[in-house]
Amino acid sequence: GVSLVESGGGSVQAGGSLRLACTASGISFYDYDMGWYRQAPGNKCEMVATLSNEGSTTYSDSVKGRFTVSPGNTKNTVYLQMNSLKPEDTAVYYCAAEYRVMYMTVRTCSEDDFGFWGQGTQVTVSS
Repeated sequence: GVSLVESGGGSVQAGGSLRLACTASGISFYDYDMGWYRQAPGNKCEMVATLSNEGSTTYSDSVKGRFTVSPGNTKNTVYLQMNSLKPEDTAVYYCAAEYRVMYMTVRTCSEDDFGFWGQGTQVTVSS
């Protein structure tokens, strides 16, 4: 089967950095487009960044200039470098894999929306 596992979450102070990793088994990121999403309590699931299998990226306005999505050296790892973190970045962060993920609409941050999803990793930013 297919499995996506996020890692690298944690607690940091505002202005700090974290790097999240998404490691997949059962699929190759050469064949899928990848997305990072987040959901805070009481908030909707929102797109954070996407990475196409050709290397093009998109970012939400709220993270543009602070977050960077990039492929790993292996075909099954994608990273999200998060700098200048703010308290409003606090959320559970998920990675997802789907063809043309950048055009997908999210609601639940789960496979009820589309494709393959990880279980999420908590990021907490304190002021």
